[in-house]
Amino acid sequence: MIAYVAILALQVYCIVDVIRRGRSSLWIMALIFLPIASAVAYFIVEILPGLQGNRHVRVARQKVIEKLDPERELRSAQQALDVADTMANRLRVADALTALGRHSEALPFYQRGAGPRPDFRTGEKLARSLFLNDKPEEALSMIDSLPKVTAQSERDRATLLRARILEELGRNEEALKAYGEVVERVPGDEARCRYAALLLKVGRKEDARRLLEDVEHRMKYLDRHTRMSEATMYDWAMRELTALRT
Repeated sequence: MIAYVAILALQVYCIVDVIRRGRSSLWIMALIFLPIASAVAYFIVEILPGLQGNRHVRVARQKVIEKLDPERELRSAQQALDVADTMANRLRVADALTALGRHSEALPFYQRGAGPRPDFRTGEKLARSLFLNDKPEEALSMIDSLPKVTAQSERDRATLLRARILEELGRNEEALKAYGEVVERVPGDEARCRYAALLLKVGRKEDARRLLEDVEHRMKYLDRHTRMSEATMYDWAMRELTALRT
């Protein structure tokens, strides 16, 4: 009985706070149907703004926002674009659409936001969008026309994308060379898994096995969040490694 009263009081408090502060009505629906989980989420997202300097709180807050209101950033970006039709605001809308997996809608905003001579980062985003919209030739042309940059991490990110485009075009030897250039430098295991998949495709099973064994070893040191967020990729890697060993 006491627990029920406490939950009800918390639910009422949060709903009143939503109304009083003029926050999204989505909170009210969530608090009515999922009172405990939503109250915790509301506390993290709306009642702890003073802790935004804490990285863990920022990450938790963003994840809750994305789960409860995945189009929040898109709405905000579209509102900014309505106020000022600038290249930066077009790119913000494109980024928000891409994050939602709406690649065909994102591409025109990238094209309008990039201009005739985009900088490296904008050009890479446009190339990635072209690739995700099944336009690999155009994507490769954009990648190859990017201006030179000194930051190794940016060059590696573009090279990984270039490898994927070359693989899509059936230029496997060039793709293998590109994967090999960055496999040890790009953070995470995406490059290793994509490299291993292409090695398997061209019949180089021993080379693929060595890469996947490296992935297996690195998995021991992953935090739970990383492991879960990339579960599909790691599950594939372990299935393929098991098959190679047997």
